[in-house]
Amino acid sequence: MALKITVIGTGYLGATHAAAMAELGFEVLGLDVVPEKIEMLSAGKVPMYEPGLEELLARHVAGIEGSSGRLRFTTSWEEIGEFGDVHFVCVNTPQKHGEYACDMSYVDSAFESLAPVLTRTALVVGKSTVPVGSAERLAALLAEKAPGDVELAWNPEFLREGFAVQDTLHPDRVVVGVTSERAEKLLREVYATPVEEGSPFVVTDYPTAELVKTAANSFLATKISFINAMAEICEAADGDVVKLAEAIGHDERIGKKFLRAGVGFGGGCLPKDIRAFMARAGELGVDQALTFLREVDSINMRRRGHMVELARDAVGGDSFLGKRVAVLGATFKPDSDDVRDSPALNVAGQIHLQGGQVTVYDPKGMENARRLFPTLGYAESALDAVRGADVVLHLTEWREFRELDPAALGEVASSRIVLDGRNALDCGKWREAGWTYRAMGRPRA
Repeated sequence: MALKITVIGTGYLGATHAAAMAELGFEVLGLDVVPEKIEMLSAGKVPMYEPGLEELLARHVAGIEGSSGRLRFTTSWEEIGEFGDVHFVCVNTPQKHGEYACDMSYVDSAFESLAPVLTRTALVVGKSTVPVGSAERLAALLAEKAPGDVELAWNPEFLREGFAVQDTLHPDRVVVGVTSERAEKLLREVYATPVEEGSPFVVTDYPTAELVKTAANSFLATKISFINAMAEICEAADGDVVKLAEAIGHDERIGKKFLRAGVGFGGGCLPKDIRAFMARAGELGVDQALTFLREVDSINMRRRGHMVELARDAVGGDSFLGKRVAVLGATFKPDSDDVRDSPALNVAGQIHLQGGQVTVYDPKGMENARRLFPTLGYAESALDAVRGADVVLHLTEWREFRELDPAALGEVASSRIVLDGRNALDCGKWREAGWTYRAMGRPRA
């Protein structure tokens, strides 16, 4: 008999996972405690922007003409318990307010609600990013409170915003932390299609599976902060960090990815994950093992302040008062509407607080940006944002921004000064159009 799958939590991770499981041929039931979110998903709509996700959802949501009907949504825990053979827990694990540690309240609440309705044989699979040691505790909770024969496995997610559908259907690896052959067999059945396509299937224990995601994010954050530290050196020595990155990237031991210097990383994963990792290491008595992550975090945050300094210098050096600043970008990365811990909005907010008249434009993140920073100015296009600006800041690497016509923008700007916070614009093209082009870690001329 074919496995039936449930997905607990239908945010970014859960909605993507539910749609992908239906695409792989499973009957899927998604649960969320927010009725409005369930109504939206049941209509084939997603509460966030992710390329390809809404189309994938519409192909499978029951009740939509032409869909497979394999995907439904509910707010009923009892229905989830009766329906599912494999239950994926995909709820959020934010950073605790005022602390580095991970907030496990959503995960704990999900397990507390799920356990009593598991009256038959089932596998619960955690996908949330959690502190190492959580799985063992949650397995004990299931053993105590679930009436049926229930096991726990841990299956960390590795989604990249902007590529989430691709990463779920065609993962570069599947990692499962299990304690029995039965759990491993069930997860091999769930992921049979991508494994047949060549995705590695890595079987390990609970602690290792929990550590994989935080270790991977810590490594990526370290690589980004390393090249940003090199950008600081290049600025002091009049070097070119773009050429430096190109040169060291040819070393196959290093590689070219994540070596673009700029205003640093943000979003809902990397910053909070490395901080939670440091906090957990301290609880385990091995805090010295991760002290380097404090400097990684510090370098990253320092880049935002440096961009503010560059902008202040560009408009006269003393103050932003009376100066108009155009900010191209609001999301923390392109192909997303996510503005959580966005370097672009952080820089825009700092300049606004220092008296600058800031106007922001982003292809997808305007609504979320307005909610977070309602006092900033917002434009309907890049051209409108740049109109009358004394300086233009390029802070999110959208393709739309790379393809802008600098000559056309120059016609409406007050001053032709552009600061490329992502080292992604064609500097020659902008300079030919009469712009003063500056970027982090690159020579002025």
